[in-house]
Amino acid sequence: MAQLTTFEASALVARTRGIIPAPESSHAIRAAVNHALQCRQTGRAEDILFTLSGHGHFEMGAYDQYFAGKLEDHAYPSEDIAQALERLPKVQ
Repeated sequence: MAQLTTFEASALVARTRGIIPAPESSHAIRAAVNHALQCRQTGRAEDILFTLSGHGHFEMGAYDQYFAGKLEDHAYPSEDIAQALERLPKVQ
C-alpha cells in the first residue's frame, strides 16, 4: 500500500477516535477502510476488525510531513519483494 493512503487512514482514526496510530498499524487501518468502502458500494453489511498496536508518538515527524504535504510515496521494487518472500520459511 502507498504510504500516503496509509497515513490518510491513520489521520482518520486520529480525528475520529483520538488515537495516533503507529505507522505499522496504518496498513491494517487502510485495508479495513478499503474493505468498508467496498461493502458500502456492494451493499454488504459486515463486521470488520483490525488490530491497532502501538502508538505513533515516536513518528510525529512523519505525521508532520504528511500534514504539510511533504511526505512522498516510495515504491518498493517488486523484485526485492519476490526475493524477500523466497527467504521466508515454508509453512505447511
